[in-house]
Amino acid sequence: MAASVAAAAGRIRRAIRRSPPWQGLCFRALSSEAPPTQAAAVRDAFLSFFRDRHGHRLVPSASVRPRGDPTLLFVNAGMNQFKPIFLGTVDPRSEMAGFRRVANSQKCVRAGGRHNDLEDVGQDLSHHTFFEMLGNWAFGGEYFKEEACSMAWELLTQVYGIPEDRLWVSYFGGDPKAGLGADLESRDIWLNLGVPASRVLSFGPQENFWEMGDTGPCGPCTEIHYDLAGGVGAPQLVELWNLVFMQHNREADGSLQPLPQRHVDTGMGLERLVAVLQGKHSTYDTDLFSPLLNAIHQGGAYPELHKNSAQIVSLVSEDEAAFLASLQRGRRIIERTLKRLGPSDVFPAEVAWSLSLSGNLGLPLDLVELMLEEKGVQLDSAGLARLAQEEAQHRAQQAEPVQEQGLRLDVHALGELQRRGVPPTDDSPKYSYSLRPSGGYEFSTCEARVLQLYAEDGRAVATAGEGQRYGLLLDRTNFYAEQGGQASDRGYLVRVEQQDVLFPVAQAQVCGGFILHEVVAPECLKVGDRVQLHVDEAWRLSCMEKHTAAHLLNWALRKALGPSTEQRGSHLSPERLRFDVATQAPLTPKQLQAVEDTVQEAVGRDEAVYMEEVALARTTHVPGLRSLDEVYPDPVRVVSVGVPVAHALEPASQAALQTSVELCCGTHLLRTGAIGDLVIVGERQLAKGTTRLLAITGEQARQAREVGQSLAQEVEAAAERLSRGSRDVVEAQRLSKDMGRLTDAVDTSVMPQWQRRELQATLKALQRRANTAIRKLEMGQAVLKTQELLQRHSEGPLIVDTVSAESLSMLVKVVRQLCKQAPSTSVLLLSPQPLGQVLCACQVAQSATPAFTAEAWALAVCSHMGGKAWGSRVVAQGTGSTADLEAALSAARAYALNQL
Repeated sequence: MAASVAAAAGRIRRAIRRSPPWQGLCFRALSSEAPPTQAAAVRDAFLSFFRDRHGHRLVPSASVRPRGDPTLLFVNAGMNQFKPIFLGTVDPRSEMAGFRRVANSQKCVRAGGRHNDLEDVGQDLSHHTFFEMLGNWAFGGEYFKEEACSMAWELLTQVYGIPEDRLWVSYFGGDPKAGLGADLESRDIWLNLGVPASRVLSFGPQENFWEMGDTGPCGPCTEIHYDLAGGVGAPQLVELWNLVFMQHNREADGSLQPLPQRHVDTGMGLERLVAVLQGKHSTYDTDLFSPLLNAIHQGGAYPELHKNSAQIVSLVSEDEAAFLASLQRGRRIIERTLKRLGPSDVFPAEVAWSLSLSGNLGLPLDLVELMLEEKGVQLDSAGLARLAQEEAQHRAQQAEPVQEQGLRLDVHALGELQRRGVPPTDDSPKYSYSLRPSGGYEFSTCEARVLQLYAEDGRAVATAGEGQRYGLLLDRTNFYAEQGGQASDRGYLVRVEQQDVLFPVAQAQVCGGFILHEVVAPECLKVGDRVQLHVDEAWRLSCMEKHTAAHLLNWALRKALGPSTEQRGSHLSPERLRFDVATQAPLTPKQLQAVEDTVQEAVGRDEAVYMEEVALARTTHVPGLRSLDEVYPDPVRVVSVGVPVAHALEPASQAALQTSVELCCGTHLLRTGAIGDLVIVGERQLAKGTTRLLAITGEQARQAREVGQSLAQEVEAAAERLSRGSRDVVEAQRLSKDMGRLTDAVDTSVMPQWQRRELQATLKALQRRANTAIRKLEMGQAVLKTQELLQRHSEGPLIVDTVSAESLSMLVKVVRQLCKQAPSTSVLLLSPQPLGQVLCACQVAQSATPAFTAEAWALAVCSHMGGKAWGSRVVAQGTGSTADLEAALSAARAYALNQL
């Protein structure tokens, strides 16, 4: 029996990897209505089944750009948007916190994540880069294995009419290494549903144990497969539906622990299901793909495609044109390089790297390898690996330092708090501050009770000893926990009965509605103690300035770039503000300046900032209201600049189109004047269509403007010096070096970005003019020195001499002029420099013997001087150091005469 099961399992593995032509399907209708076959009807039938028959709530598809999840490149599964529920970190005030059983159809991109199967795309007819995943979920034990399997079987066989004898199932067969037994519960459920034992097979963890990541919720899964062969010969299986039962948690040490709450997470590829129901050769032949262009203009399930159609078309067109241009350039570079290679030479890694995504052209390396393979040329793989390693090291050095994660509540701690009925932390006191008559801010303290202490390893403890770092959970707090892009508060707390001992609070983190304070205990602290919390007022005020400034910046960007401009994320701390925005192209200096001017105007008006909590439903149809693609609590906090919230949310109000009105949980100034000023000091492209801006406010902004003004004056003075002209090469070179130092200062100084860009353009033009002036002066001097040398040397095959020259470029010009005047003469000139350094340049006459090359001549002379040389067969240059110039000249003559 074991042998036959193993053989069948091997067949399934092979069958899953193969995708032969889809066989025709004979539907077994179980009702008077024909089973749905068109893609739209198939999708609707799935959603209706779970909503109408089994009480599931339908939720819309999330964006393929992950919402607040830096671990994912793209959304690659329907469960991604529900990760906060699985992890226990969902905000208890949000709509998501009330989800119990839900269903949806999620658009997915098969890239990133742990189970993406990206390598299978293009290998068969059932894996797609972009696909739709139909799914149903049960959270917190709403239902589990028996109900999930029964619903799936009912839908496939009774609603879609798929013959039962075409369906196979697999279940988790256990993992002795992890101490996990077989999921016999799932096996028995399938047997009880009527699936023959011969079509119920077990697999190990690679096939039937699903994990969210290296750590976190995980569990066994059972899969439903469709037999394409229809009982003729060996089974040809394609996976239809995966039912995951989240019942374990993978700990940081690799061990598995039971989850406090169990969940069901299922996913079924719409494209595969439709292909089965339509009896098509491949998923590409279904009505999802055959009318491809028509589907793109219509696929009604995703209205955001209509909303952003112009932007989508523009981005795709730009990317396509850029890629084709890069491809053509890449082909030319490859052709030129191949002409220089010998028959057995490998293609240089440096050239391939320059063509790649990490280099200049942005071509995928596998495409470069394919282009070389077509020409029968091998790539220098070892050199490429070395360059990749160097690039990784460089990126690591350039990367921003990663902030320490800090203490957090894990899924077990959160589950225990919920089991005990501990209410979420009341953090409303964080909004308790006011303006004094003098204009300063007064922040209220907050009294609270210690509910729980957590050691650094996550254990719940009743007391914390002296000098220990621990997590502190209180019933209420006035500390702002890091969220919404705003940095956490810091400060201190004291015991109510002993206020002379300060407990520093380094940061606060929010986990599932609970605020965890990271504290170092100078003395013992225990559960039940009453404490008083004090925020660092300067730190908080700086964060408030940056956050209100971020709202004004968002509004100003829309005003300058158009209403379709969207924020892509932000992060603010007391030191700076980082703001990511969707843009069609990099901002011009004038646009950057216009954005700053708009913010300055709002700051100058010292407008009131209104904040109010309102029902989330009231904010859904307000024209111009700005919000991010995030899950917001209900009620939600609205921040409005210059206009009371009630007025901004009136149905006929246009206020949100004329000022900043946003959904936001952050802490803000009460009037805009305290921002003082805002300066955008940095700008770079994060990716195609996304620009990152860096900004500063207040005194920092004032100083940045002073620096910019000072540098602008220096550039103006340099331009005047250049206009007056230079008397000689030395003065011209000095001016050119001054331009270079000024360029470095403009590139690296903290100053307005619009001004930096303008000065960079000006300096680039000035540097070109300075270099042109140097070349003209050098050419004039070269002509004079050439005449002097020709007068000293009679006609002959060789000129070896010394001449004064300020640079190698000057010396090369003299050599070239001599050879132009005397074409049959080979020339080598040395120019002594300060501190014993010597410059060398030479050119070999066309009539000289082939063995006599300029590069070898320069190398012989410079090696004599302990230096180096470089160049070609005709012209070369180099440097060295010697106190005996005559000996160097003698060596030059001797070498040349020997060659001649």
